[in-house]
Amino acid sequence: MRPSIVILTFNSESSIADTIRSVASLSDDIHIIDSFSTDRTLEIVRGFDVNVVQHPFENYGAQRNWAIDTLPVKYRWQLHLDSDERVSPELCQEIASLPEDPVFNGFFLPRVMTFLGRTIRHGGLCPTWHMRLFRSGAGRCEARHYDQHFYVTQGPTAQLKGIMIDDLRMSLTEWTARHNRWSSAEVEELSTSQSVGRVRGRLVGNPVERKRYLRGLYNRTPLFVRPFALFFYRYFIRLGFLDGAEGFIFYVLQTFWFRFLVDAKSFEKTHAQSENSAQDQTL
Repeated sequence: MRPSIVILTFNSESSIADTIRSVASLSDDIHIIDSFSTDRTLEIVRGFDVNVVQHPFENYGAQRNWAIDTLPVKYRWQLHLDSDERVSPELCQEIASLPEDPVFNGFFLPRVMTFLGRTIRHGGLCPTWHMRLFRSGAGRCEARHYDQHFYVTQGPTAQLKGIMIDDLRMSLTEWTARHNRWSSAEVEELSTSQSVGRVRGRLVGNPVERKRYLRGLYNRTPLFVRPFALFFYRYFIRLGFLDGAEGFIFYVLQTFWFRFLVDAKSFEKTHAQSENSAQDQTL
């Protein structure tokens, strides 16, 4: 199989070259969708044989679906990556060895994460599974404010074995700033009742459906209790403490601070709505 490859970028100068190099042997049809970077990203990507398109960024789901709907892809299969994700040589070889017309319409890829230069191997996060390789016309991205996943609209799916590496190289200042923005997006997501264009949670289903099911259980747990419970689960029960100092920083920030911030902003929003309602009743 030879897929077309789509990579999203924004101020990705520290990682984009390695991302492109990791898939250069897999395809001669690589598309870069840039959200008007202000660093050296465009200078770097134009040094490769790739198609570069700039498009305003609304959210990840909208950007990815715009790429699916708009790009003149050359091949019948598409592989979608972020600018800090690399495809391992083993995964490249595994994809290349797939038949051009398999019985499946999409493949879940196992992703491992490096944080502050260390691979996170515990906490139930090694690996996480992502639908990133799918037949053109069969794949979409969820219409969510945050934590969007690809899915196939019909047909069977399978899992590959070679890993994809999510190499987080941004500074903690940028990392926490992004998560602050994403926490606001998650609050908006929690208040919506939209179901169209989203993966439905199922305990017995594919990896994303199981994740959605478990996230539903998490969301029904009381505010401010659930961040403590999630941190305890990942750090102690799932042995996150074995990931060293880098892991400790990651689990505190990702599974406690970020989730606590979501709860705090949810509380703030509910409190503001209650005050506004009370004021309206007194008028």
